[in-house]
Amino acid sequence: MTRSQLDSVSELLQNSPLDLGGDVEKMRRVFDEMLGSAPLPDDVRTRTTELGTVPAVEVRVGATASAGTVLYFHGGAYALGSAAASVGLVSEIARRTAVTILSVDYRLAPEHPFPAAVDDALAAYRALLDRGVPADSIAVIGESAGGGLALALLLAIREAGLPQPSSATVLSPWADLTQSGSTMDTRADADPVLTRRALRTRAADYLAGADPHSPPASPLHADLCGLPPLLIQAGGREILLDDALRLAARAAHADVPVTLRTFPGAPHVFQGFAPVVDEAAQALDQVAAFIDSHVRPEGRR
Repeated sequence: MTRSQLDSVSELLQNSPLDLGGDVEKMRRVFDEMLGSAPLPDDVRTRTTELGTVPAVEVRVGATASAGTVLYFHGGAYALGSAAASVGLVSEIARRTAVTILSVDYRLAPEHPFPAAVDDALAAYRALLDRGVPADSIAVIGESAGGGLALALLLAIREAGLPQPSSATVLSPWADLTQSGSTMDTRADADPVLTRRALRTRAADYLAGADPHSPPASPLHADLCGLPPLLIQAGGREILLDDALRLAARAAHADVPVTLRTFPGAPHVFQGFAPVVDEAAQALDQVAAFIDSHVRPEGRR
């Protein structure tokens, strides 16, 4: 790994047309165009599907039989992004582990404010269980706001009395909509993607007056007891770094098995650059190994 790769990615992001707190319709187009700009390799197979009533995109790489199922939640501050636009990053995870990944098209704010996304996440998980997919053959992954949503799903699963998935991985999670983390200020000049202003705008759209301290909205403030093993990754340049650090500490205090890895010099969700950045590829290798070490292949009970 060379630091110059991460520096180049940060410069690219800083000069992009994306303003996360800008006009939502315009930024949705910009966000999807940015994520979909690189062509997918020929061995990536996708199809649209539904998990109950929730749309999703199924992603597989190659012809290997599936050894488990990943439920994936894309980022975009609860207002941008889509399952289709997430396929590039999702396929890089699928390439590294023999699982089928289902990227969930949860409803977005401001049209569908909190708790619509959480309701969709739980409905998608229930649909997998109703299909007969064992909980211990399911892993959950989310990036950015999708990381917060993945954590909110685990809380909803516990509240509903359902079996927890085998594990959960959150990449640069936005887990605290109160924006109380110290790196909101200390990393403000270093972060090429996120700003407090933009997150404040999108949080207001998502919450629509709901309490930002509510655990399903800000899982960092929840009782984390009983959650499955967690893998948390974050970049050293991002203002959400403290969300990841505090989340790991709270999980450990709740006796949840937790692995935290930070990547110096890395921006928000740098894993999306795995094809061209060595450290991003190494991060996804860790994600795949974590999934494989916890998921129980279907049929092997």
